[in-house]
Amino acid sequence: MKTPRAEAPPEAPADCPLCPRLVAYREANKVSVPGGFNGAVASFGDEAARLCVVGLAPGRMGANRTGRPFTGDGAGWMLYETLLKTGFAQGTYEARPDDGVTLVDCMITNAVRCAPPGNKPETAEEATCRPFLAARLAALPRLKVIVTLGDVSRRNVLRALGLKASAGIAGHGTEFPAGPYTVLNSYHCSRLNTNTGRLTAEMFEAVFRRARAIVEG
Repeated sequence: MKTPRAEAPPEAPADCPLCPRLVAYREANKVSVPGGFNGAVASFGDEAARLCVVGLAPGRMGANRTGRPFTGDGAGWMLYETLLKTGFAQGTYEARPDDGVTLVDCMITNAVRCAPPGNKPETAEEATCRPFLAARLAALPRLKVIVTLGDVSRRNVLRALGLKASAGIAGHGTEFPAGPYTVLNSYHCSRLNTNTGRLTAEMFEAVFRRARAIVEG
């Protein structure tokens, strides 16, 4: 598997060729999800953001279809509604990339930029895409807080910052320093977690209210 050059750009090209399995899945989705974006999904948000939200990878019928992170699937409803409540977004979320929602002091990205089969990227794919994540974080000059959605996202962020994956504390609501940043870890806002009650709206909102307190502190 190829790797990006040492100084990767913050965003992968939409037709990124680096991970053969993910490229093949993109091609298959052009048939099964006709008219969809079906490419490496770019980050979305404010280039002057003090908060960055990091998911794992685009969902097949979410960002892979719409081309905007966390847009078009169940996870997006909870994330964008929470960002709106906590002042990190403006507008009305309608699960479309042209719904007019803007992020305020916030950027959303993913550790892996292409949709993986079964929503599970392989370890090698995470490593191949990691230079893009590292570059995305480095390109945010005012960044103070990183919210990681799930422990796989947390581990990828730590590695992208040149730290050991074990450097941070696992679990929902954990908080720890990572280089110059504060990392807040949350359970992923997937339908599985919300439908089973593992993650409630109140639990999720509390993470972003803590992020708000830190960026304004």
